[in-house]
Amino acid sequence: MSGETVLVTGGSGYIGGWCVAGLLQQGYVVRTTVRDLTREDQARRAIATVTDPGNRLSFHAANLMSDEGWDAAVEGCDYVLHVASPLGVAEPKDPNELIVPAREGAKRAIGAAIRAGVKRVVQTSSVAATNSGAPGDWICDETVWTDPKAPKVSAYAQSKTLAERAAWELIGAAGGKTTLATVNPALVLGPVMGGDFSESVQVVERLLTGRVPGVPRLGFNVVDVRDVADLHIRAMTDPKAAGERFIAAGHFAWMGDIADLLRAKLGGAAAAKVPTRKVPGLVVRLVGLFDKDLGSVVPSLGRRHDYSSAKAQSVLGWKPRPTEETILDCARSLIAAGAV
Repeated sequence: MSGETVLVTGGSGYIGGWCVAGLLQQGYVVRTTVRDLTREDQARRAIATVTDPGNRLSFHAANLMSDEGWDAAVEGCDYVLHVASPLGVAEPKDPNELIVPAREGAKRAIGAAIRAGVKRVVQTSSVAATNSGAPGDWICDETVWTDPKAPKVSAYAQSKTLAERAAWELIGAAGGKTTLATVNPALVLGPVMGGDFSESVQVVERLLTGRVPGVPRLGFNVVDVRDVADLHIRAMTDPKAAGERFIAAGHFAWMGDIADLLRAKLGGAAAAKVPTRKVPGLVVRLVGLFDKDLGSVVPSLGRRHDYSSAKAQSVLGWKPRPTEETILDCARSLIAAGAV
């Protein structure tokens, strides 16, 4: 049992909540930030469905867009997991709606960590920051950086890339004892702790509710939220992780494969609304002109954009669980939470 103290930013979020739970299970004292302390009760109840926090969990108010509260939250901590960041599926009219809070929030959290002299910061980035932008099919690893100025790069990808760049620059300029590692997850699925869940889970939620009339030719590397939390903790404590990026990704799955799995394994009423019809790419492109959520995925239609987690597996001994388990646990938890 550790006894060391870790600050997790954004503990009421999907990844943040599972990081909090994972740390508590390993004996850490955990602090977590929320934008508003009125969210504490809901977050505490959600985490308690996974593990009993006892008296080892406290909540602190801190906003990505304000300096207030950050130094107090970090003071006395051994580590920081900076997970909090805006998540957007739909493309905003102004990319700065995502870019500014992501970048400035990273600066605030990491700046406070440096001033407090923590051992290491682990920042949650995304595979959206490791995209080559090449045409056709490809596979990328941690050596690849997204060019935020390239044409058709989404605001979300820009925000993740610029926030991660800002983090590396800040740590490099400080030159002190605080080290940095980043975790770059692919599409994060897996069990939800309650009805307030990440937009990434909409892939499964929309299939179960029939909110998508058919299945487009879209694919993703799927990674379990529990495995993402595990990788954060490994990157936090392993000396070999200092100064490194780690992609968190499991197997690639087409959306049609996910739909087939839900029908085959859930069956009956649970999967009754899962669509069977394939939607041609042309139709998705046309609808995407009017639906921002769909419009944001049009560039990936029919393309296999794959991400390698070989580095995380070889350097940190991390291993993603089977994709089937992740998808089904996600679906069953959404049903149990009354979200579908």
